[in-house]
Amino acid sequence: MEPLSSRILLRPSDSAKSQSFYRDVLGLAVYREFGDPESPGIVFFLGNGLLEVSGQRGDEGAGRLELWVQVRDIEAEWKNLQAAGVEILRAPVEEPWGLLEMWIADPDGVRIVLVEVPADHPIRRDTRNPRDL
Repeated sequence: MEPLSSRILLRPSDSAKSQSFYRDVLGLAVYREFGDPESPGIVFFLGNGLLEVSGQRGDEGAGRLELWVQVRDIEAEWKNLQAAGVEILRAPVEEPWGLLEMWIADPDGVRIVLVEVPADHPIRRDTRNPRDL
């Protein structure tokens, strides 16, 4: 298999409410809309991936999907999300692995981890010795 693109599919209980959350509260840019103009599916840019919010959830419910989203400034996001009334599951903390993480929930209870990668974290740079490569 050679994937050329990917996206996360989210089938919410209320598409309009979830689309508003991702577009208006989190501020995700719209990649495209499709389907019925009265109730379109929307695909959002999500960093280097895509998130499609369309259709309607079946009986499986929330909790079967979690999102990982990298942000520039977790403290600023925390303040903005609190002001917007978003459910904060856990305030920002530095994890043992060195990332700053906080957890929020969307309107359906889908858990979203927001992550800030510190400037000196190995994810940001190759810390290997060039002579060893």
